Amino acid sequence: MNNLDAKDILPGIYSNLLKCFGPQHWWPGESPFEVMIGAILTQSASWHNVELSIAALKGAGKLTPSGLRETPLHELAALVHSSGYYNAKAKKLKALTDWLGSYADDLGTAFTGELESKRREIMEIHGVGPETADSILLYAAEKPVFVIDAYTRRTVGRIGIAPSEDTYDAYQQLFMSNLLPVVPYYNEYHALLVKLGKEICRKTPLCGTCCTRELCSHGISAAM
Repeated sequence: MNNLDAKDILPGIYSNLLKCFGPQHWWPGESPFEVMIGAILTQSASWHNVELSIAALKGAGKLTPSGLRETPLHELAALVHSSGYYNAKAKKLKALTDWLGSYADDLGTAFTGELESKRREIMEIHGVGPETADSILLYAAEKPVFVIDAYTRRTVGRIGIAPSEDTYDAYQQLFMSNLLPVVPYYNEYHALLVKLGKEICRKTPLCGTCCTRELCSHGISAAM
């Protein structure tokens, strides 16, 4: 489908998902910094296991930029063990807090600047790719950037509006060029797509129970 189709379809998908699932209240976290830590820990991990790691960091009194920086790497890895890849993630957390330290741990200052240049800067942090950077920007910094994940790619492909180029940036542009750049809208839309992908638009989709099936090429085909 072309961009005109996407401009018509994407708002309808959002409306249907919101009616079906209701607000998702994302991202779970008591502070922007906690959201940033969650964005690192959730890489290749379930949110339940991330919550265990965050609880361990809190219990040890380490869930602050200085607390993570000052904790020896092996101790930090042990605290985030439940998230998997704990040695690698400990290094990523160290890199993130080192970056924050360059702004005197002031998130307001760290997030100030033109969006694209700030996104490039965050992606230069060790272990931070596009999805993690955009999660930090949207959910912690409250910047209007749409997060793309595997659930979104799969759903968009089945609906029939996938971009011709199979890249993160192309999928992101599909949403950002066809939706108003409003932070709560992007926040809720991404959360709803994750909900849909986990519960209905699975690897083997449950099209008969999907509230977007009348807008979806795959859902329409499955009903025939």
